[in-house]
Amino acid sequence: MEELTTGVRYAVTDRHGGVSAAPFNSRNLGGATADDYQDVLRNRELTARQFGLAADRVVWMRQVHSATVARVSAPWGADAPELDAVWTTEPGLALAALGADCAPVLLADPVAGMVGAAHSGRVGTLTGVVPNLVAAMAEAGAEPARMTALVGPMACGRCYEVPAAMREESAAVLPEVRATTRQGTPALDLRAGISAQLARAGVGSVRQDARCTIEDPDLFSHRRDQPTGRFAAYVWLAH
Repeated sequence: MEELTTGVRYAVTDRHGGVSAAPFNSRNLGGATADDYQDVLRNRELTARQFGLAADRVVWMRQVHSATVARVSAPWGADAPELDAVWTTEPGLALAALGADCAPVLLADPVAGMVGAAHSGRVGTLTGVVPNLVAAMAEAGAEPARMTALVGPMACGRCYEVPAAMREESAAVLPEVRATTRQGTPALDLRAGISAQLARAGVGSVRQDARCTIEDPDLFSHRRDQPTGRFAAYVWLAH
């Protein structure tokens, strides 16, 4: 747990410290996996407690690789809608974005008292989920120039191999994602693409958790280990 900016806390989990059995061992926070859902709930409870949060004050999304954003004032529980970004002005309400190669992206404007979280995979990045989140917060009174963003762990451009046609189609939408693997094959660099989107949106400070999920065995990676679990990035306004 660290400070993202004044009055805003964040944390990025790893795969250790939970109760899930292999291949989800052990801190799987993803409810849409084949893991025992009671184990997932226990992992979420243990993690919230570790961060000084109440488990019933964490907002989980039903992530579907969309560009949909919503304001939240309380968790949805089992009835979460399908969307990939949320923001709030509620102190102590934590927002969680799951990942296992896709990027969790956190945003905060401490002056406006707003925080946001997005799940930005290939489809969400190309359709603009992160710019949509910045715009939604700005429409409610946040200023991008005051915002701090954290781009979390994800599959890096040296590892995220894709077919050549997919790289060309993606780069036609967002040129910064064009990349090449260490082996010289076509790849996508979503970190470069998301960082460029944040810069174009006028976000004042962009921080990076540069870990690659495929390379780092402490993180879940769908490409490396499927089936596997999900880690999460949390952000909340301190009381």
